[in-house]
Order: sequence, then C-alpha cells, then structure tokens
Amino acid sequence: MTAARFTLTVPDLAHNAATDLANRLEEDFRFEPMAITINETDEARGLWEVMLYFGEHQEAEDARDLLQISGTLIAPVPDQDWVRQSLEGLAPVTAGRFFLHGSHDRHRRRPGGIPLEIDAGLAFGTGHHGTTEGCLLALDAILKRQPPRRILDVGCGTGVLAIAAAKAAGRPALASDIDPEAVRVTLGNARLNGVAPRIRAITAAGLKHPVIVASAPYDLIFANILARPLVALAQNLSAALAPGGSLILSGLTLEQMRWIEATYVSRGLALARRITRGNWATLVFAKVQNKKRPGGRTPGRLDACSKGAGWEVDA
Repeated sequence: MTAARFTLTVPDLAHNAATDLANRLEEDFRFEPMAITINETDEARGLWEVMLYFGEHQEAEDARDLLQISGTLIAPVPDQDWVRQSLEGLAPVTAGRFFLHGSHDRHRRRPGGIPLEIDAGLAFGTGHHGTTEGCLLALDAILKRQPPRRILDVGCGTGVLAIAAAKAAGRPALASDIDPEAVRVTLGNARLNGVAPRIRAITAAGLKHPVIVASAPYDLIFANILARPLVALAQNLSAALAPGGSLILSGLTLEQMRWIEATYVSRGLALARRITRGNWATLVFAKVQNKKRPGGRTPGRLDACSKGAGWEVDA
C-alpha cells in the first residue's frame, strides 16, 4: 500500500453519520483514497471524524471538491515512524497458533505456537487490526486440513500474512504491494522472523506482473486490502486461484461483506467461511475441484458452502 502523505478530514460527525459517510466513500468510485478511517474525537459530545489518506496533495484537494462538505481539512502526514510509536500501547495478538507481537513485546513470547514479530515502520499492517486477526484465524484453519504449496499475498503491507503462511507451511510465499516501502518492510520482517529465503516480495499493481503470472495458479491467496480494489480484482484473483485452493479476503466492514460475497460467488467461487472481529469481516472462498464423486456426481457450490458452514466465527 502506498505511503500516505496527506489526510482529508471531515470532522464533528455523529457516529452513525461518520460510519455512513465512510461506507459511501468506500463504494463511490470517484474517490480513490489509500485508506479510510473513522476516529472518535470527543467522547463526551459523541463526535467522530472521517479521515481519508492520499499519496498526493492534489488527490486530497480533488476529493474535497467532490465531497462539498464544509469544514473539511487537508493536512500532511508527519514524516515519522508513527506506526512504530503507536505500537508501544498495543498488546500482543493471539490468533490460533499464531502469536503476533512487536519488537517491544519480544520478551512476552509464549512457549509453543508460532511467534510473529512484526513492526510496521512506514508501511500499513501492524497485525493488531481485526482484519489481520481474521486472516490469521482463516490461515490456521486451512493449515489444519492441508498446507498450501503456492502462496500469494496481494497488498502485503508489512508482509505479516505471507510470513505467517511461509513460516507455518514451510513453503515459499510471494508478496506484492504497489508501495516499494511496503516491499522493503516485508523483506526486513521476513529476515526478522527467519523466513527470508522463503519470501519473495515485489512491487506490483494488481496481478499482471510477470512474476505473479509465472507462479500461478496459487493454492492460497491473501488480499487484505479494501472493498473497492477487491471488486476490481475479482476476476483476476479468481483466475489465479488453483482448483481446490483458498482465497482469503479482508479489509471489509460488515456492511460491505454481502457485496464482496456476491461479487466472488458470481466469479464461480464458493463461500467457505466468514470471520468477524468487531465491525470487520474476513471472507474465505474456495475454488471447487472438478472431480467426480462415486456415483458420478460432481461437487458444486452448495457442497463447498455446506462444508464450510460450520466454520463461521463471530466476535
């Protein structure tokens, strides 16, 4: 994900208004922020803000002109390691077999399980977000059935998902991001976690990079990004998935979940699992193998969905 350099803030909203605005912006293709967040600014008065992150000042100005909401503010993102600073107040995360922590919590590693030490630097993705936790829980369940052989992490950020999969499965993983800084951070985190030989990270937009194409199809694909890019990439992600493979999607709010479900089911994938953490959702899809069962019956979408129905996890 490209490093954010400017923010556009819509202040002084009620919580429902802030949530509704953030959802509308996510689905409005006229806006192309790298991230959208809602933040509480005044607990006593119940005030919230919606913040959009952009790489260029002109992009923020264009979005402000489209919004036409009085009081919006454009400000530069401080050129500092603000994510690393915020990590000091974040506790480790346990997700299945994975124990995720920053370097400041190295002393708290638990015996057993798979420790993941991730520091974000200037890239997005500390792993403390509900979407990353959902992806790790989905990965944990997949590993219990059959470890994937070919792994792709699209929009890798800090590389936490590619590193987790490579470390747990003992297989190489390909990570991609449109931001060169994210690629640098991913490679650094791979060295930190002892899986540098298994991680290849490249700067790429979408799935048409020659390295991604040459390594397809994949048994496991992560895409923990945003709803609109997931819609735009639906056909390519579905095509890159091997028969019998799993596609883990996140970066979604609960309100966007049905939209993404419908988009990927229409591409021939079967919904296998939903995981929710707070207002965030992770979806797992499967590409059904075209194998005939005894009696000549070929499994279809209903079979795969029925198999996965018992996996649903709610917060």
